[in-house]
Amino acid sequence: MLQYPNIDPVAISLGPLQIHWYGIMYLIGFAAAWLLAKKRAAVKNSGWNDEQVSDLIFYGAMGVVIGGRVGYMLFYNFSALLGDPLSLFYVWQGGMSFHGGFLGVVLAVYLFSRKTQKPVFKVLDFSAPLVPIGLAAGRLGNFIGAELYGRVTEVPWGMIFPTDPLALVRHPSQLYQAGLEGLTLFIILWLYSAKPKPAFAVSGMFCLGYGLFRSFVEFFREPDDGIFVAFDWLTRGQLLSLPMIVAGLVILTLAYKNNFFETKNNRVKT
Repeated sequence: MLQYPNIDPVAISLGPLQIHWYGIMYLIGFAAAWLLAKKRAAVKNSGWNDEQVSDLIFYGAMGVVIGGRVGYMLFYNFSALLGDPLSLFYVWQGGMSFHGGFLGVVLAVYLFSRKTQKPVFKVLDFSAPLVPIGLAAGRLGNFIGAELYGRVTEVPWGMIFPTDPLALVRHPSQLYQAGLEGLTLFIILWLYSAKPKPAFAVSGMFCLGYGLFRSFVEFFREPDDGIFVAFDWLTRGQLLSLPMIVAGLVILTLAYKNNFFETKNNRVKT
């Protein structure tokens, strides 16, 4: 068994104001996305400038925060939302959903596309490789906060999390997610998108990769609310990831099928 590092989840305390590591990790994720986007925009004939990159990151950040919060209340805490609709705004109590944030970013990208007159597929494919580093940072924030820990285990790297009322040895599943949904997915997408791909192919690869990695890690992560949604093994995270896997496979198949998306739109203007 490894010793949990027991880092104070509050990074900075200024009187009544407390800044948590989880919030700082969000800022690190947005900053990383901005730097990576600037690097990609600097490539010759990228079609992107610094102002568009900054606007895209702002739109994306709003999509993550608003979509993540709304998604959490709808997917994981709907009863509380029904009992007190204002709980949607109780962000200091915590609670964010990746799948809600994902939908929020898709909407944000659509709005950004409308504003800049860039084809949606170009914005989505440009944005997809920027996301995983933020996911990794967020999972590290979960680990520091000793939240969303894993299932009981006997592996030698198991840990006892101070927030676990049962004080059992558990998988550090937050680190699994940081490594798979974060670092590994980033490497895959960054290398995959290094050369031109059919429209929506990079976005499809993101959906497929995230869905598969998240579904796999769910076998080690303690189910939300400790409840399986079906078959005594299917978790809510896996249920929400299934559409991403299906969508990713469909999008990739169509993307490589004679450039389906471009031909359907009579060759999308770039």
